[in-house]
Amino acid sequence: MSKSLKRVETALKEAGLEIHILEMDGMTRTAQQAADQAGCHIDQIAKSIIFKGVESGAICLFITAGGDQVDVEKAAAVAGEPLERADGKEVRKVTGFAIGGVSPVGHLTPPHAYFDPKLATFDTVWAAAGTPRHIFEIDPADLLRISGATEADFTA
Repeated sequence: MSKSLKRVETALKEAGLEIHILEMDGMTRTAQQAADQAGCHIDQIAKSIIFKGVESGAICLFITAGGDQVDVEKAAAVAGEPLERADGKEVRKVTGFAIGGVSPVGHLTPPHAYFDPKLATFDTVWAAAGTPRHIFEIDPADLLRISGATEADFTA
């Protein structure tokens, strides 16, 4: 088992959740791929998008519905400073995950996290489990709680 996958599994267990992580036959790098593999609507995919504060360098995690895009200006207002997309090296260094497998939980360094309210309209959502082939299904209220995120309007 990869270290990334193990961290996600541990985070879920430590949160008191009994969630089975699934290894999919195909890739789950994109929201559409993950939705196809899970057999769900694209907006039921909880994407983990990482930005970096231009002034502070702080990492910000935006957990958004799969069909939505993060609006950088709205996201910056939520974060309280201008933001830029974190590059792959920064993402891996801070989260411990490669782009395409970034989980909303189990980060090496807990980021400032924000949660798309659209996700709460579903009974369950699916999120990356630390690799491009592993995902897990979770109640969005549980995901909000265990991610330490704050609900916010940051989508286009």
